[in-house]
Amino acid sequence: MEKPLLLIVDDEPASRYGIRKALAQFRFSVQEAGDGKEALDKIQQLLPDLVILDVNLPEMDGLSVLSQVHRENSVPLVIVITAYGSEKIAVEAMKRGAYDYVSKPYDIDELRLVVSRAMESLHLKQENLELRKELERRSGFGPILGQTVAMRKVFDMMEKVSLSDITVLIHGESGTGKELVAREIHRRSSRHNKPFITMNCAALPENLIESELFGHERGAFTGAVRQRKGKFELAHEGTIFLDEIGDMSLNTQSKILRILQERKFERLGGDETREADVRILSATHKDLMAEIQNGNFRSDLYYRLQVIDIEIPPLRERNEDIPLLVEHYLGVFSEKHNKKVEGMEPEAVRLMLRYHWPGNVRQLVNILERAVVLAAGPVLRKEDLPNELELPSGFTDSFLDDLMHLPFKQAKEKIVSSFMKEYLTRRLNDNDGNISHTAAELGIRRQSLQTMLRRLGIK
Repeated sequence: MEKPLLLIVDDEPASRYGIRKALAQFRFSVQEAGDGKEALDKIQQLLPDLVILDVNLPEMDGLSVLSQVHRENSVPLVIVITAYGSEKIAVEAMKRGAYDYVSKPYDIDELRLVVSRAMESLHLKQENLELRKELERRSGFGPILGQTVAMRKVFDMMEKVSLSDITVLIHGESGTGKELVAREIHRRSSRHNKPFITMNCAALPENLIESELFGHERGAFTGAVRQRKGKFELAHEGTIFLDEIGDMSLNTQSKILRILQERKFERLGGDETREADVRILSATHKDLMAEIQNGNFRSDLYYRLQVIDIEIPPLRERNEDIPLLVEHYLGVFSEKHNKKVEGMEPEAVRLMLRYHWPGNVRQLVNILERAVVLAAGPVLRKEDLPNELELPSGFTDSFLDDLMHLPFKQAKEKIVSSFMKEYLTRRLNDNDGNISHTAAELGIRRQSLQTMLRRLGIK
């Protein structure tokens, strides 16, 4: 630990000076307080590592200070100084959370010994904190699980951007966890105790999106029978997450651009300009550069949103994370549904590892919950998993043998194309050819499914 912060609390300046001189060898950064109220203010503002606290203070005694300190989120170690013969007070201080105590008149070597032990405890606490962070880094980032190099890059970027107010654009296919990433960035930010408001820009027609985002005054349009706050007002001092921002109309895009530039907006039907003290995180599954070229997205808004870009890889590109995800969610759903499912047989694991996962982690989670509910025993079998995970019939041994002479990229393209054709054909047949229902089941947009069907020649 480099330069820990020590707060000395005593109403006598001479006593504070004596403690400071006695502990000079520990190379603390030192702050002082002359009464209990000042001590509490400095503890809240400065977050000291160690506090030496005299019990006899004017107005608010040291025990009262100690009780309030332990209501805070970040609690320092507290060494209490009591009067000679005040053992009952010392015991009470320990009950209230004091690390240790010394009695006046104290021996300097005794004080140094107690402080030395406190420093060892601080070092151990710091090492444990670093160990927890390292364990978290190895298996995931908060609720987001992953051990692959691609996910480690995502976690590193999330950690870097969390403590700033910088605008972040999150890219990823449907089901990869874009909202989870946005929520975790907010949770680790300085705005964490303020609102996190989400808005799915693809879920509402254009004539309602502006009202949802900016609010409206009574009578602003037909049906506006009362005043309503929009998402930006509700997110004041917090974070707003604009999901699927690539589906936002050009007209609404211009108003979002104004908020990013000026931090101001008006409600629909109103003329009062309001401040927008919000952090904006956004996400899309679309290629926004292609949308710009097609005239569907503003380039100036894109460059405002994409100050930092986070790309979440699809599950098929990080299938090494599947065992970690399976282990975690088997535990979650076993507890949720009061089942005892402790693992998965090797053939079932292999089935999951070679599957393409068009719905990404969301699809995997749904399949595991279904399997846990229906499982007959403590180990999931291949038969407990849905048929959609089975290797398509076109993937015969001869088909796979034919790929062996191809370069990796060509072989991958051919096998993915063959898989997608077989998979989408089956899913369409299950829905009697209904594209809308199939797209909803797969967790993708209808237009995206139509594009894939045309490319694969499926009618």
